Amino acid sequence: MNNSIYNRLLQKEAKLAVIGLGYVGLPIALEFARKIKVVGFDINQERVNLMKRSIDPSNELEASAFDGCDIEFTANINDMKDVEFFIVAVPTPIDDANLPNLKPLLGASATVGKVLKKGDYVVFESTVYPGCTEEDCIPVLEAESGLKFPQDFKVGYSPERINPGDKEHTLQNVIKVTSGCDSESSEEIAKTYELVVEAGVHRAASIKVAEAAKIIENTQRDVNIALINELSIIFNKLGINTFEVLEAAGTKWNFLKFSPGLVGGHCIGVDPYYLAQKAQEVGYHPEIILSGRRLNDDMGKYVAGEVVKLMMKHSLPVLGSNVLMLGVTFKENCPDIRNTRAIDVYSELKSYNVNLDVYDPWADTNEVRAEFGFDLMSRFKHQRAKLMATWNA
Repeated sequence: MNNSIYNRLLQKEAKLAVIGLGYVGLPIALEFARKIKVVGFDINQERVNLMKRSIDPSNELEASAFDGCDIEFTANINDMKDVEFFIVAVPTPIDDANLPNLKPLLGASATVGKVLKKGDYVVFESTVYPGCTEEDCIPVLEAESGLKFPQDFKVGYSPERINPGDKEHTLQNVIKVTSGCDSESSEEIAKTYELVVEAGVHRAASIKVAEAAKIIENTQRDVNIALINELSIIFNKLGINTFEVLEAAGTKWNFLKFSPGLVGGHCIGVDPYYLAQKAQEVGYHPEIILSGRRLNDDMGKYVAGEVVKLMMKHSLPVLGSNVLMLGVTFKENCPDIRNTRAIDVYSELKSYNVNLDVYDPWADTNEVRAEFGFDLMSRFKHQRAKLMATWNA
């Protein structure tokens, strides 16, 4: 085992590549680059240029995070020809019909396949349904490389657990789930991740088990939030303060502490659809998962409707009124607008013909304009500190 992939990486005789340098990929690439040689690959040349200047395009990491890292950022596939360990960390979104969109994942698999060699390892981190790695990704690797799995190359799956905007639960201090296609690859992959995950590694029994473990993490949260959202609607009709109820109930040791709200982003609001699609393929229609999704997806309209009701209750004119909406990203303390459900509140309020302005000190106005077609307010920039203090209070 002295010539194992783990030892070769440790001795810097082999390189590791991370494909996809977003919220997930970049922190992983930088952590590994403090221990071994790394190639950071992204198809977006502009993002690559920023990272070469120690700038995180996602605004999650400080410039100091790039210090002391043995990493080459590139958008050129040829720079990965001497890589022996590949980590794929690209998004797995849904389409307009809420069906899994595997184009980024399969595209990344094709990219890796073009430079894949005998003896190489490929580990997928993107959230998928159970079976996706073996049924969808490996055939692409084989077709592009001309190699045969598992004789010529090894594959594993290690789901990402990075939480955007969260400075407490980071890559280093959250247990990592890993898996491989056989016992040897399972151990090599686990030891490789143990280089950067101080909290330790859980070795899953199989790739499918690791895939399933990841997707139920977010599905469980989605269903629980849906329950609290439904309770908040009921309590509102009963004239009871939901947060006071949750505070009281939370005094019991086994009460699960969830809060009502909009469920967006690229994880909780997306992953249940991947599991639901796979369930339907094998002949089962998931009732709880999909009903929870429907309820959470409707919360934006509900919130906007409650705002309009309050305006009318206080004799405020709705038509032509001036309304300021604070926040457009999918969560607090985060610039990401992907799959934000705040836009549902915006769209519903606009349907009442109000004059609606949006302010968010975290969001990029160019991204918001490109995605949603409106500009963020800038007149409050000089009051950012005051607004943020009020907001966080």
